[in-house]
Amino acid sequence: AVFTMRLLARRVQHLSDEVKELTRRTTRAVRACRPQMLDLVGVGPDSAAVLLIAAGDNPERLVDEASFAALCGVSPVEQSSGKTQRRRLNRGGHRQANAALYRIVQTRIRWDERTQEYLRRRTAEGMSKREIIRCLKRYVARELYRHIQPRATNQVASAA
Repeated sequence: AVFTMRLLARRVQHLSDEVKELTRRTTRAVRACRPQMLDLVGVGPDSAAVLLIAAGDNPERLVDEASFAALCGVSPVEQSSGKTQRRRLNRGGHRQANAALYRIVQTRIRWDERTQEYLRRRTAEGMSKREIIRCLKRYVARELYRHIQPRATNQVASAA
């Protein structure tokens, strides 16, 4: 039993070292490509890398911020039953990018004062937490697009 426990402890330590090294490499790669992304609240190296990979794998789809939201599966889709007019998020898109946006939103709900205030305000207006998270994911996608595709925003700003 002691031998097995030692063996497992060594394996856990080895895997922990691998995770630390991969996190360092991912952070370096993201900082080299889009350093400002890691300064945003809730955006860690893993989430940033997933979003950059999703955008880089689909450059022909990224014509504007709305197309990035659709790529991440956070574009609104009409959902009406005849009596109610509602929107839901598109269930398509890059699932890992959608999960990265969800992690960012969850982190912001826990640590960011602006997001907590938004959550309180929208809850008071009668929105469910699920609907609020949907809105927040869309806002985060909009914010991150400006950092992922800085050329597109610069072209729009210079044209104005």
